[in-house]
Amino acid sequence: MVTKAAFIYIAPKNDPKVHRAVIDSPVINLTVVGVANYDEAEKVALELVSEGITAFELCAGFGNEGTARIAKCVGDKALVGVVRFDLHPAFGHKSGDSLFADSSL
Repeated sequence: MVTKAAFIYIAPKNDPKVHRAVIDSPVINLTVVGVANYDEAEKVALELVSEGITAFELCAGFGNEGTARIAKCVGDKALVGVVRFDLHPAFGHKSGDSLFADSSL
């Protein structure tokens, strides 16, 4: 059986309709999606769950708050894992929580 998984990465100006790819392999079908903030990540996660995704990996841009939001959002419908640097080198060594928690940014 093939697992359907997703990797969500976060960065300003990402558009989940444009910044998206699917990698099919014999064991895992991986959907990669870029989002611009935590609100958008929650919407994308719910869409992906409705498409059969059962596991998520979140990029290091998601801080503790962002990770908790996605885990709460998908509930028991999918597992959520994270890549960790809380101070992300691509974001001026800031946490995603300080950049993306306020979706008005």
